[in-house]
Amino acid sequence: MTSYFTRDHEWVRIDGDAAYVGITDYAQSQLGDVVYVELPAVGKTFAKGDDAAVVESVKAASDVYAPVSGVVLAVNDALEKSPAMINDAAEGDGWFLKLTLTEPSELDGLMDEAAYRAFVETL
Repeated sequence: MTSYFTRDHEWVRIDGDAAYVGITDYAQSQLGDVVYVELPAVGKTFAKGDDAAVVESVKAASDVYAPVSGVVLAVNDALEKSPAMINDAAEGDGWFLKLTLTEPSELDGLMDEAAYRAFVETL
């Protein structure tokens, strides 16, 4: 699977025709203990940059933006019962939603892992 990253600290991981979306480990570390997640409905359509989900921590609430355009195939229901999964595995089991990509060319504007890690070093 290939992963891409945004400057807003979302990641998108491509698995065949599907794209998993979540926030980066850096983002969860800045948020602190996550206590609530609001996920979109299956079937909802997003354009790149749309508000796709909300994550709340003891420090703040933050929107999660769609890094690419697509239609929601599934959401990670486990996060609603256990939002701390995001703190434990932000770039793994803590994914938010799974999309069908509608504009695969949008991936070209995102960073690969090395570029994202270098970007985080500047913050």
